Amino acid sequence: MLVRENAVLEMHGIEKGFPGVRALKGVDFTLCEGEIHALMGENGAGKSTLIKVLTGVYSKDAGQIFLKGHEKEVAIHSPQDAQNLGISTVYQEITLCPNLTVAENIFIGRTKGRITNWKAMKKDANRILESLDIPAEASMQLSSCSIAVQQMIAIARAVDMECKVLILDEPTSSLDENEVAKLFKLMRELRAKGVGIIFVTHFLDQVYEVCDKITVLRDGALVGEYVIEDLPRVQLVSKMLGKELDDLSDIQGEQVPFKAEDVTPVLEAEQLQSNAGIQPFDFHINKGEVNGFTGLLGSGRSECVRAIFGADHVIGGTVKKNGQEVKIRKPIDAMKQGIAYLPEDRKRDGIIGDLSVRENIVLALQVLKGFFKPFSKAEQYAFADEYIKLLDIKTASADTPIKSLSGGNQQKVILARWLLTHPEYLILDEPTRGIDVGTKVDIQKLVLKLASEGMAVTFISSETDEMLRTCSRLIVMRDRKVVGELTGEDLTQTKIMSTIAGGEKNG
Repeated sequence: MLVRENAVLEMHGIEKGFPGVRALKGVDFTLCEGEIHALMGENGAGKSTLIKVLTGVYSKDAGQIFLKGHEKEVAIHSPQDAQNLGISTVYQEITLCPNLTVAENIFIGRTKGRITNWKAMKKDANRILESLDIPAEASMQLSSCSIAVQQMIAIARAVDMECKVLILDEPTSSLDENEVAKLFKLMRELRAKGVGIIFVTHFLDQVYEVCDKITVLRDGALVGEYVIEDLPRVQLVSKMLGKELDDLSDIQGEQVPFKAEDVTPVLEAEQLQSNAGIQPFDFHINKGEVNGFTGLLGSGRSECVRAIFGADHVIGGTVKKNGQEVKIRKPIDAMKQGIAYLPEDRKRDGIIGDLSVRENIVLALQVLKGFFKPFSKAEQYAFADEYIKLLDIKTASADTPIKSLSGGNQQKVILARWLLTHPEYLILDEPTRGIDVGTKVDIQKLVLKLASEGMAVTFISSETDEMLRTCSRLIVMRDRKVVGELTGEDLTQTKIMSTIAGGEKNG
């Protein structure tokens, strides 16, 4: 029986273990009707495991789950069980079929009989889209819709299946501000209709904008449930980390800025251009400097660093490394010049999921050495153990498959891969996206430490405050061209926004 009067879901004493790890330690969670409830915690806190237990992906070791409308506890052995009970999940990676129409995606797997009444299906789909104010037509091919609209269609599909509990797992990580606003509007409409929504995200601003309550997990255990108005952001971060957090802006620590004897830039590019549509741009970075590209989503930030690394086809411009002209036409050329690049999409371009943590760490160095001269197992373990310790990578062992690690720890493994090559110039594209606050601070501190030791670092983040904390120079982009460069007192949020909105290139 449900304990709270307006609860739609209660989980009591949920336990789940894996070899060598207790992922959930007696966790309680309650979701009420017409409530948006944030599930917060660092990577590895147990959020994903709790969601997977609720949706039948994992079976729980102990505990009980109660749902409104059921006198006794419910048994959830598969995602189909969860769906039948009115529990629907919309994941960060959209799991719809882009080659089908919007209507087909809404009703896929739900039509009865051999013959489909296409006219009725289109009519029903348009009714659902209209009722949720989703800007799409039933007959449109899904691939022609924006990512945000695809997310909404996934939600529409879930809601139409009479869901009582809607789980949104990092739904905003690929959306821009306007798209996030549309998604939040839809979430508020569903809340008004009595749907209980579990919102998993790493964006604190979004939690405080749209949520009613927050449940915090840490190291697999429940820290507490809080009404949003009663938990200031600093306290939330403190509860997630398990320690009082100093002012986040104070990450400089004891790092002494690097003093270069030679003022020749580590890397400089003139009128560099690739086939990715960016305008020709000039660029330089000095030893011990942290600079960054900033601008709105789609402004060309990633395309610039991909051109520098040779990840996109370079079609013009010259590049000098330590004053000498070099040819960088492909990533291996850049790697041989001491340049390392942590890509924006770690799942697609970074990790190799079926390989172990050890194998992922040594990969770049092995490429440089050549696959016909493999490192011995002893050398591989020595490298892996050094960087697991250095970056505090949470893994059962060096032989654990990387795909079983949390997102933040996967990111640290990719970082370890590049640090092992001892680069002169390190490019980090969205190194903290989708990872917890504690790991973000760790990575920011590491960047400043590397710079203090003489490494040149380019740091890109969608979070402007993070850029301001780590970078001493920002290159501002708009519409795939450089429109300004900011240093010193100009490194403010206001100046960045006015440069993006303003006109001609400064300085």
